Amino acid sequence: MSEKLFKSTAIVSGMTFISRILGFIRDIVIARLFGAGLGTDVFFVAFKIPNFLRRLFAEGAFSQAFIPVLAEYRERGESDLKQLIANTSGALATILFIITAIGVIAAPILIMVFAPGFISNPEKLDLAGDLLKITFPYLFFISLTALAGSILNSFGKFAVPAFTPVFLNIALIASALWLSPHFEQPVTALAWGVFIGGVVQLLFQIPFLIRLGHLPKPQFNWQHSGVQKIKKLMIPAMFGVSVSQINLLLDTLLASFLVTGSISWLYYSDRLVEFPLGVFGIAIATVILPSLSKKHAAASTKEFSNTIDWALRWVFIIATPAALGLFYLAEPLLLTLFQYQAFSTEHAYQASLSLMAYSLGLLPFIFIKVLAPGYFARQDTKTPVKIGIIAMVSNMILNIILMLQFAHVGLALATAISAMLNAGLLYRGLRKEKVYQPNPGWMTLWLKLLFANAGLLLILFFLTPDITIWQESAVWQRINMLLIVIGSAALAYFVLLHLLGIRIKQLFKPQQ
Repeated sequence: MSEKLFKSTAIVSGMTFISRILGFIRDIVIARLFGAGLGTDVFFVAFKIPNFLRRLFAEGAFSQAFIPVLAEYRERGESDLKQLIANTSGALATILFIITAIGVIAAPILIMVFAPGFISNPEKLDLAGDLLKITFPYLFFISLTALAGSILNSFGKFAVPAFTPVFLNIALIASALWLSPHFEQPVTALAWGVFIGGVVQLLFQIPFLIRLGHLPKPQFNWQHSGVQKIKKLMIPAMFGVSVSQINLLLDTLLASFLVTGSISWLYYSDRLVEFPLGVFGIAIATVILPSLSKKHAAASTKEFSNTIDWALRWVFIIATPAALGLFYLAEPLLLTLFQYQAFSTEHAYQASLSLMAYSLGLLPFIFIKVLAPGYFARQDTKTPVKIGIIAMVSNMILNIILMLQFAHVGLALATAISAMLNAGLLYRGLRKEKVYQPNPGWMTLWLKLLFANAGLLLILFFLTPDITIWQESAVWQRINMLLIVIGSAALAYFVLLHLLGIRIKQLFKPQQ
């Protein structure tokens, strides 16, 4: 079973890796053409609002509520399953259409709510409202895409949903390069890129649903027992699984009061943290939720615990060096990827400070992705909600305290600390309910990882050039230096793991 989970995770990680690389290219293009000023601040807010709602409704609450119910209905038979999919798709599409219509009409008001700092700058406020009218329908298309992806994932078809985000990045890159010269406000092209990307992603998944035999034929029966169960699970799950996204949105809201560029600095630093989070954290969470749901439906409590244990071991092995690398190489990474043309060395430096703060939360961010399914697979949404409320209130308090002292860096640090609290409480809850019982060998694993990561840090210390060398080097020199440093550190890390007796292949095997 562990080997099967690993293969599925590797597939999702591979497809996500392609998407994230294109995402970096997208951000490089945006940074070069638009820099980190008024235009990008406005676009990132106009994009973040529907993207936040997408993660809240679609990838967050809806997927976590829908997949366990889907697993339950698969046990009942094909007819019941098709009815569930038909009624769920009809209800979701109707609700999304109403929300989208309201969002487009109320766009200027939403900007004032989500970025109140723009109110004092009419140019920012008007442009943000215009862009949000274009980007908001993305919520409709991408949420239906998430429904399609949840169906495919439940049937073990992980590659297609993981590859789908590639089309958003392609749409944004093409819009930035070829549409932007045709607008009075060039950044408007990015908003249209979001709209086009949403449509294309939904269309891409339809042939695969047809081949699977589960293309939804929407019906609206709100009283259907499966729809009611999803609704019951979904409402509290909106909070429980999306606290980190709410915290990031709060960062944007408060950053709108800071100097121009703060929102962009937070965006670019968050994008770098999202790379390992997406390639590994979200990938493994995507794979284990259907697996945990099946195990819960089959009352396999031991295997349920083993799956969580397997996932947590992988998180420590992969995410710990990633977090250290992001922290140590924060400024070189930003200089190499973004510091060209309109994006200055000062922008890179300011973004590197918030990246260092965000990197402290990488492990907790991934832990949340892995631990939350331990609740949702058992259809327990109340506990994550309670924990989420505690984490969000803590984040709000820390935001105010740390922002006054450290500006945008304080916002990133508050997010990281609240993620630590969230992950810690989720873990404690699973242990307290005896849903998760750690398998033997954890202390030995931690000690070995301590030595391996110490070796990684030594390599980074001795091989990383002075920051002035990065600033003065050409793009290909920067890329070459970065590849040498990261490659050498990664090689040293995995060689040390091997010498210390950690065999990656052993983690493919099911734990007894």
